[in-house]
Parts: sequence; structure tokens; C-alpha cells
Amino acid sequence: MFIFTLGCVWGEDKEASFCEQCGVYSDKVVLGSSLALAGHAGYLGTQFLRGALSYLKEVNARGGVFGRKIKLIYYDDGYDPPRCLYNTQRLIIQDKVFALFCYVGTPTTLKVLPFIEEARIPLIGMFTGAHALRHPFNPYLINIRPSYYEETKQAIEHLVEDLGIKRIGIFYQYDAYGFDGLTGTELALKKYGLAPVVRASYIRGTSDILSGFKKIWNSKPDAVVLVGTYNSCAKFIQLATKKEFFPIFYAVSFVGANELARRVADFGQKIIMSQVVPPPSLFSKKDKQGYPYLLAKYFPKDEISFVGLEGFVNAKILIEGLKRAGKNLTRTRLLKALESINHLNLGHGMVVSFRQNDHQGLDKVYFTILKGGKFELIKDWEEVKCRSEGSSF
Repeated sequence: MFIFTLGCVWGEDKEASFCEQCGVYSDKVVLGSSLALAGHAGYLGTQFLRGALSYLKEVNARGGVFGRKIKLIYYDDGYDPPRCLYNTQRLIIQDKVFALFCYVGTPTTLKVLPFIEEARIPLIGMFTGAHALRHPFNPYLINIRPSYYEETKQAIEHLVEDLGIKRIGIFYQYDAYGFDGLTGTELALKKYGLAPVVRASYIRGTSDILSGFKKIWNSKPDAVVLVGTYNSCAKFIQLATKKEFFPIFYAVSFVGANELARRVADFGQKIIMSQVVPPPSLFSKKDKQGYPYLLAKYFPKDEISFVGLEGFVNAKILIEGLKRAGKNLTRTRLLKALESINHLNLGHGMVVSFRQNDHQGLDKVYFTILKGGKFELIKDWEEVKCRSEGSSF
């Protein structure tokens, strides 16, 4: 694998290569994506991509935007930062895409930031809530989902204020993603004069979580914050069940609700999870422009999922930006068009707003609880408190 800087590749023609209309043709707009389509985060990337494609395919079937159809070139990076960087360079230099779209993961996305800034190319709709993608402000990044800081802040508020829990531990992935969740949790606990009673981690891409589990199990916290992938978090919960360790588990949205539920539904554990979109089951299957209908139309073997809905929402916002940018499409016009979106209502509490110096579209965090093999919206925390005092949910 060879990795070059843009200056090395473009040489003296560097300025000409900062192309405002690269990837824009009379009949199409070419976008690029690098995301995990296989490996321990493969479910996330696959569902994220298919959710987005289900809407983009429908837009294309209706003639595209200003007569231009949307072509999305995507490469698998296996949730590996160097591969993501390589894919991104390929998309910009070789494929000459107009914009980047639907990246997955904190360490992968952070790896390509310098390259994106040098290329002056928009990156829209990442499946990560990393603080570093929001602060300091980056004009080329369009974050749609809330941040991990917002997720963990509200989660700790519910755990402490609504459930009366103070002894909280955290199990996190030892990388930029995990550190973000750890910091967010610590900041949220500090508000109450608290700190994690135990911290334990595991290495990204490995299945060895035993040492981290033992560290937390020995401390016996009343709640455990999980900041990892669905595979590692599921293994942690399975080990806890074998050891008859039954805290309240709280997982951030990146874990992947549907896949986590599939792996741990039968273990009788108390599992709460924050989401950045509402439960997809709330959307009507009869709405011919909605996520359930279009997913069934273009990917009939797939089931609706939180991750897929997020990809779908990203695609809707992308298309809204392309429409507002007008027929004479440039990268700058797309960014300004997205910044003009204000109180765009996508239903069930999803209201999208951007500003010139605020490129995060959504702020609302939803909390769900594992019941009957799936995550359902929490409507009454008092009910959760009563049930948490029992043996299981």
C-alpha cells in the first residue's frame, strides 16, 4: 500500500487539482465512501451504506437532481485507519469524486482529516460522534448525528438522576473512539462530583476482552458504560452473564443496536442504549418515500435498523443540499447550501439545522432499552427504575 500527500501526487499542477466541480457531469454527480463492509464492524458499514443507497436509488429512479444521477463509489476499509486513508486518496485522486459521504468510525475518519483539508473536499454524514470532528470547527466536515459527549452526558444524567446509580465503570475500545467515550463519561460524572469506579479497555480489532472484563468484574460497579463494537460488547455481556454479574449496561450508539440485540437478547441482562435516530419501526411502511418502504424495495432481504435509518437520513440531507446548491454545482455551493438548512423536520423529533460555524445537524438523543429481543424507546424512566430493581428486563 502506497500513501502519498496531495502535493507529491499533483506536483506543480496542485492548484488546478483543487477542483470545485470535480465529479460533476451533465448526467451525474460522483461521490465516494470508505467504510467497513467486512470484519468486526462490517455490519455497521453495510447497514449504513444500504440505508443511504435505498434513498439515493429512489432519487435516481426519479431522474436525479437537476437531471444528474448520484453515483456512489465505495470501498471497504475494514475499520482500519491506513486502509481508509488509502481508499480516500484513491477516491480523490483517481476517481475524482465531488464529495465524500458516509464514512464509518472515529479512528478511520480522523486519519483522513489532513488529506480532506488539503484537498478542500466536503465530507458529509459520518457514523461517528467524535469530539475532534466538531471542535475545532472544520468547514469541510458536515456532521449530522449528535456527538458522543452529548450521548454520554445525557446517559449519565439518566443513570445518576433517574436511576440513582453512582458506582459506574466503563469498558472502552483503546483508540480515538474509545477515548472519546471515556472522556465524555468522565466529564459527565464530574458534574456530580463522581468519577468512574473502574476503567478497562481492549484493543481494536481483537476478540480478547478477558483482562478488561476481569478488571471491571472485580470492582462490581452498578452500571457499566460500553464504548466498543457490537462484537466486543456482546462478549463482555456474555461473560458477565456467566459470572452472574448483572449491572445495568449502557452502550453508545456506535455499538449497533440491532446486531447487539441479536447476540445478547437471551441473556436476561439490563441493557440501555442511546440512539441518534428514533426507532425505525416508528416510520410507516406505507410511506413510499420513507426508510422502511424504500429499504424493502431496494434491499428486500434486509431488516430495518437504527444504523440503516441513520444512513438514510444522511442521504436525505445530502440530496437536500444538492437541490439547494442549484444546477451550477460546486463544492463551495454545496457547503453553503447545507448551511442554509434550518429546522428541516424529518419526523419523530429529528429536526435538522446547520449554521455557518456549526456543522452538526442533529442534537436530539434517544434512549432505548432491550425488551423482547429488540431495543424499544424509553418513555418512562420511573418504569426503568422499577424494573432495574428486579432480576432482568
